Amino acid sequence: MPLLKTDNLNIYYEITGKGSPLLLIHGLGSSTRDWEKQVVFLSQHFKVITFDVRGHGKTEKPQGPYSVSLFAKDTADLIQALGISPVHAAGISMGGMIAFQLGIDRPELVKKLSIINSGPELILKTFAERAVFFQRKLVVRLMGMKYMGRILAQRLLPEPCQKQSRKTLIKRWAENDKKAYMASLNAIIGWSVADKISNIQCPVHIIASDMDYTSISYKKSYMKKLQDAKITIIKNSRHLSPADQPVQVNYSIMD
Repeated sequence: MPLLKTDNLNIYYEITGKGSPLLLIHGLGSSTRDWEKQVVFLSQHFKVITFDVRGHGKTEKPQGPYSVSLFAKDTADLIQALGISPVHAAGISMGGMIAFQLGIDRPELVKKLSIINSGPELILKTFAERAVFFQRKLVVRLMGMKYMGRILAQRLLPEPCQKQSRKTLIKRWAENDKKAYMASLNAIIGWSVADKISNIQCPVHIIASDMDYTSISYKKSYMKKLQDAKITIIKNSRHLSPADQPVQVNYSIMD
């Protein structure tokens, strides 16, 4: 099991394939395993590096608090320790936030960002938005991670043909450490680098599903602040695009 000790944190990572380095950063409650449909294909074209973010998967789960800046520092430490910079960093959801933070904090380590169903901030501006996250915290505290996984599976993978994907999501979510998950959730709520993304000089590819939590118009609005950006729409897809539309996502990352 490849573990890398960086700044007192044991980080689990995997490297597959050869070529230009492509770093895949997973989302909240996820792990390296959820990139499985990307690694098989993309490793034919790139050196694909996947890793478990602090508090997730097989990486250490120290006591919080966590922050997106801390996640980005861990990521930078991994990149430097492996000697793979500059990388193309692709992140989904929380992973996209980490990618944005990395591009701002350590621009010399990245040559391109692919931001999948994510944005440069998570500010809860309305009562409805606050209620969603309050409900999620309440469900996790009272009912546990597996129950939360069931809710997400039905919401994000609702099609009859996605039955096996739902089972996989529920099983994997049940394996999450509750305290580490809550620390990670608290890390992203209130986070913002929206006022700094105009400083990002590398190309940014926004990959947005047509049925994501946040609208395409929102993604287009922050895209205008970036120096070098484009957007690709993933059709017939919800928040978990790498799982529900892997072919579209794979080719978008390659683009």
